[in-house]
Amino acid sequence: MHPHFSAKSRNVHLGFCTDGFNQFRSFAAPYSYWPVILTFYNLLPGMCMRLEFMFLSMVIPGLSSLGWNIDVCLRPLIDELTQLWSSKVLTYNTSRKQSFVVRTALMWTINDFPAY
Repeated sequence: MHPHFSAKSRNVHLGFCTDGFNQFRSFAAPYSYWPVILTFYNLLPGMCMRLEFMFLSMVIPGLSSLGWNIDVCLRPLIDELTQLWSSKVLTYNTSRKQSFVVRTALMWTINDFPAY
């Protein structure tokens, strides 16, 4: 659907992972936490799921399950991902000592990631 994006190997393919959990494994606790993890799928398959290539972009605390209200907390991340897709972001390659334009696309989301 987007040949201009897939033609360049430097463009970033992201996966978005999130799931809520209770602290200290206590289901009676009134608080929950929602880590939001971005994974890069430009890497080799064996490297994509390694901890050093997963980036914790935010942690959303809450009094209970966020349910349908999670989109309010994710709005800044969604805005930034939209900007990275639609605009040309100038990036610097330190190994080649040159600048290039990069675009980023969110390929898919994974829910219940800790179970995965």
